[in-house]
Amino acid sequence: MKRDGEFEEQKWVLDSSLDHKGRVPVRAKTGAWKAALFIIVIEFSERLSYFGLSANLIIYLTKVLHFDIKNAAKSVNYWAGVTTVMPLLGGFLADGYVGRFYMVLLSSFIYVMGLCLLTMAQLIPSLKPCRMEKCDKPEKLHEVIFFLAIYLVSIATGGHKPSLESFGADQFDDNHPEERKKKMSFFNWWNSALCGGLLLGVTLIVYMQDYVSWAASYIILTIVMGITIILFYLGKPVYRFRAAKGSPLTPLLQVLVAAIAKRDLPYPSDSAQLNHVSYHSDNGQRIHLCHTNKLRFLDRAAILKDEEKVSSDKLRSPWRLSTVSQVEELKLVLNMVPMWCSTLVFGLSIAQGGTFFIKQGVTMNRKIGNHFEIPPASILSLTAIGMILSISMYDKFLEPKVRKVRGKERGITVLQRIGIGMSIAMIAMFIAAGIERKRLGAAWRDIAQGGKGVGTISVFWLAPQFIVGGVGDGFALVGLQEYFYGQVPDSMRSLGIALYLSVLGIADFISGLLITLVDHLTSTGGGTSWFGNDLNHSRLDKFYCLIGIMSGLNLFVFVFVANRYTYKNVEKEVIDVDSDGVEISENEK
Repeated sequence: MKRDGEFEEQKWVLDSSLDHKGRVPVRAKTGAWKAALFIIVIEFSERLSYFGLSANLIIYLTKVLHFDIKNAAKSVNYWAGVTTVMPLLGGFLADGYVGRFYMVLLSSFIYVMGLCLLTMAQLIPSLKPCRMEKCDKPEKLHEVIFFLAIYLVSIATGGHKPSLESFGADQFDDNHPEERKKKMSFFNWWNSALCGGLLLGVTLIVYMQDYVSWAASYIILTIVMGITIILFYLGKPVYRFRAAKGSPLTPLLQVLVAAIAKRDLPYPSDSAQLNHVSYHSDNGQRIHLCHTNKLRFLDRAAILKDEEKVSSDKLRSPWRLSTVSQVEELKLVLNMVPMWCSTLVFGLSIAQGGTFFIKQGVTMNRKIGNHFEIPPASILSLTAIGMILSISMYDKFLEPKVRKVRGKERGITVLQRIGIGMSIAMIAMFIAAGIERKRLGAAWRDIAQGGKGVGTISVFWLAPQFIVGGVGDGFALVGLQEYFYGQVPDSMRSLGIALYLSVLGIADFISGLLITLVDHLTSTGGGTSWFGNDLNHSRLDKFYCLIGIMSGLNLFVFVFVANRYTYKNVEKEVIDVDSDGVEISENEK
């Protein structure tokens, strides 16, 4: 019978002898990265498909389905919101019932179904947007099929994203210092692969959509996804698998029920009197979370009654008695709630990148030379470039230098990294406001002279807001991934990645609601809405300033919460056996 945290299957090349503590030997140095490479390949493919679809989504809605800019932006925000909230369900199922590997496979097949449906909607005559060459109103059937297809992609992403990233991180052993350092680099390289998919998606795929055909781009995405599913499956012999052990939320609920049931018991004078029971990790160590003094009410769940002290473990109900580690796991989750809330406003700045930032590019001069014109959505590639530069500089220069100066395993803490990224994202929004004001000034002058206010300044004026935003993402997004993966209980790591994604998803919903609210407030009483029928009759510069101000105020909240946060603290009990076969323990923190 497998104990909590034990791997179901482990097919690694192992060293030939035990270490000096008598523990399970460490895996060969290349094993973790060999497995991670198979996993990173399918992440590249999934991000290629996602950004190949999402980057041009607002263009498709306005040009093909003839949505106005306000409704198109809200539709994109709501779709992106569903896409990044669905991982909460997918992560729960992966951790508790399906397993991360099989959840990735299942989600990938659903992904391919969505891409096939998109392709069919472009090729089958009865499903095409228009039955004539041009039309002002698309076929309703096409609109239904199109939204069904992209929401299939949402469902697939819900299972794919949290399971794949946590499955990749599972290949590295937290109990081994060398692999623990490699895991820190894994999140950086994972996001580099993500940026590679983004870069190709918003350049090659978007170019094909704008200048070849939508159908051709969807065919390529379908084929690439199909090939990488096969590659991912071929890596099965070298993967490490963690067994699904039922709902990860049940133990947390048991702690809460036990704490309420024992609410009238006197609190012990020494926390050592609580029910400290350790469990075995993958390398033969006994491991438990250190006791903390936060949320002490929950500690009552681990108080041993007199009858529980003399009874065997089998007779103790988990709904009446919990271990200190189980109590601390619930504390971990509850302590993450204010951190999660304080990062939502940061997601607002990211939400603008896939909507209004791209629509700005549509109205600007995108020509390079006399013949080539940059597709509007390809400007997102600048975000990927900024993010890749940020991650590379952090991984190769900043982190090692700060680590050397501070003499600690990592240079800056995860929360410090997130805070730096949020500060840079706030600056990017003020830069975007200044550039939009310049674009509006040039457009209004052109309109006053009889022009259309289009193509008055170069699209490369948008470069600063995209690049600076990408640098901020390289700090904040990677930090959020590492934080939510590392600080949740081990049994909830897919759900932890889903919590990170839900920050972006809820922010997309908030962005859509904020647009509706601002539109209502600015148009009330005969005023002019900040969101007109086109960008030249809108005031996105004021909207960007509003988000920048909100981000600045939120940054103070984040710093306040982060300064009071207590990181996950694990105590390991290394077991030696003497000549008489008696276990001797040695505690490590």
